[in-house]
Amino acid sequence: MTNHAHDHGANASARQLGIALALTGSFLVVEVVYGFISGSLALLSDAGHMLTDAAALALSLFAIRMGGRAADKKRTFGYRRAEILAAALNAGALLAVGIYILVEAYQRLREPVAVQTTPMLVVAVLGFIVNLISARLLVSGSGDSLNVRSAYLEVLGDLLGSVAVIVGAIAIRLTGLLWIDPLLGALIGLWVIPRTWALLKSSVNVLMEGVPEGLDLDHLRAELAGLPGVSEVHDLHVWSVTSGQHNLTAHLVCESPPDDLLQRVQALAQKYDLPHSTVQIEAPGLHDAGHEYHDDEDEHKHAEWHP
Repeated sequence: MTNHAHDHGANASARQLGIALALTGSFLVVEVVYGFISGSLALLSDAGHMLTDAAALALSLFAIRMGGRAADKKRTFGYRRAEILAAALNAGALLAVGIYILVEAYQRLREPVAVQTTPMLVVAVLGFIVNLISARLLVSGSGDSLNVRSAYLEVLGDLLGSVAVIVGAIAIRLTGLLWIDPLLGALIGLWVIPRTWALLKSSVNVLMEGVPEGLDLDHLRAELAGLPGVSEVHDLHVWSVTSGQHNLTAHLVCESPPDDLLQRVQALAQKYDLPHSTVQIEAPGLHDAGHEYHDDEDEHKHAEWHP
């Protein structure tokens, strides 16, 4: 059964990403040019973020389009994991930018560079407006998709960077202290890196088919084992295909399974937000004896649910 809620959410995210990409791409050239003209590291770091923003938004939009493609003979889950690949690539790129900013800030703290505060201030204000609009567009979808969250973090980092550049430009103009600029650049990098690292870990967890964040596998196993007639649970696997789409497979050993056992398992899977569940019911001793499984209804039953 097609997940229409997911399709509508993907379409909405695609529209939001498309508008944000148009805004970011339009302003990108202006910020990069004036970043070099002004000589401001804070503005250059913000321009670097804007560049990665445009790439990240384009990649995220492409991933959503790819994820909407139907499953085929080679990819039975479809192309939904393209969103996670995009999120991981975006996070990796942003992490690299954050590290570069810290290194460059260290160099400029040792050897201050003159900064033109007027173009720095004007471009930062324009960048703030663009990033504010983009962030508001993406915030609603950032809680449901790692892909959209990665793009949102990119834009949010830029938004805060624009604020820092505005404050820095005013402070440098009033005090003449050139170390303010690299200090602000370093603060932007320090804000971005831990959040990017957390996103990268979440993306890699999905790619490694790890247990979804927040799901207690021991509790799930205990509840499955506590169902009527179940004496053992083995080969329990829980993983995500993409954001919010979790799967469960398990083998349940039962002497005399009650008629409603599969319905009970289905309800338990729904409780743990596992809408796609595949469960095999086995006779005692079948797993321990290492028998080869086949479709003999006297030995086991198999069920799969697609809500």
